[in-house]
Amino acid sequence: MATSTILSGNTSQPLNGRSPIHAVPKALPEPSTVQIDGEAAETVISEKRIGERIKHLRLKKSMGLVELGRHTGLSASFLSQLETGRVVPTLRNLARIAMVFSKDLNYFFEPEPQTLFRIHRGKDRVRLPQSGVQDPAYYFESLGYLVPDRQLDPYFAEFLPSRPSPDSRPEPRSHQHFGCEFLYVLAGALTIRHGAVTHIIEPGDAIYFDASTTHSYECSSDTPATALIVTLQQPVAPASNGHRSNQFPGQSPLKHGRSLPGQAAPPQSTRAAIVPKAG
Repeated sequence: MATSTILSGNTSQPLNGRSPIHAVPKALPEPSTVQIDGEAAETVISEKRIGERIKHLRLKKSMGLVELGRHTGLSASFLSQLETGRVVPTLRNLARIAMVFSKDLNYFFEPEPQTLFRIHRGKDRVRLPQSGVQDPAYYFESLGYLVPDRQLDPYFAEFLPSRPSPDSRPEPRSHQHFGCEFLYVLAGALTIRHGAVTHIIEPGDAIYFDASTTHSYECSSDTPATALIVTLQQPVAPASNGHRSNQFPGQSPLKHGRSLPGQAAPPQSTRAAIVPKAG
């Protein structure tokens, strides 16, 4: 009956302000006159890309097929075939999957959301100072603050030259945070301390490092040094330096900052600060 409804081309009024999954014709033909077009039905199902939507939800939760199978009572092989479009799910099986991801059945039939695309206009960005210090050594601007559920956090940072007197400014404040970090120098020169090792990087130089190791930045040129910094919100190989927090250098934790559930922050010292995430 549902197939004949889809193929009939008739429509009905939305229920409770929402469009129904399929339209109900004004008058149904007698069962003996219904001709089910199997190819058309398959086309309707494939257009909804149900398998791709299931795979997207599963990967977003970093869940394997076996784990999803344990939650739904469905075999991993069946779920694999479902995701690749080789089998069609029943509403019962689809409901099981939807419940695992706290979704309504309508999620699989509603129009797909637009592809993620965000423009961050330079005039709209906010310049923020290093926090936790009275005399900021750098300022930064988030380049990804409009992106929801982002895994990468890009920043533009400007590091101020050190004062002539070595005693006029304290040593760079070390910090650490969850994940990895990438830095590309645009102008000036930077002194980067990573653990017990110090490096000087200049325009065109790039570094990629484990951010769970304490690190700091300091402008080592006469003019401000600018750089692009990207933090990756993914775990790295476990290290023996305690628990980590995933936040941006020198900033206080924000309400929407990400952190690992149930994970305690590592002990702080007078030389190391845990990095909150900005943006």
